[in-house]
Amino acid sequence: MTSEGYSEIVMEHFERPRNSGPLDDANAIGYMTNPVCGDTLLLMLRIRDGRIEEARWQSDGCAASIAASSLLSELVRGATLEEASAITRESVVEALGGLPASKLHASVLAADALARALAAWEGRGGKREAGS
Repeated sequence: MTSEGYSEIVMEHFERPRNSGPLDDANAIGYMTNPVCGDTLLLMLRIRDGRIEEARWQSDGCAASIAASSLLSELVRGATLEEASAITRESVVEALGGLPASKLHASVLAADALARALAAWEGRGGKREAGS
């Protein structure tokens, strides 16, 4: 852990976030906000043939929330829907190399935004392809 209590993985994703920005042809979107701290995450996915082809995100929050969003986008890109739905708050924390107790909300934000995006996809019958 670094002196701030963040792992090197968290710091790497915070300082050099991956896959940040809009995804114009997203066909599954999950939005979450933490009512206590105000952190937000908009997760956008492009799903085709049972796989997440692309994942992008936009977040307003602390270093842990930015890092969790970035890491989540890497975890789900190329994943099957089954693999993505198995991602939990705990698995996000583990993949980040741990989080301070006061920052565990970042893993909740990421996992819950993913769950909402997948639920939105399933709610539409899970059939709408990008561009249709």
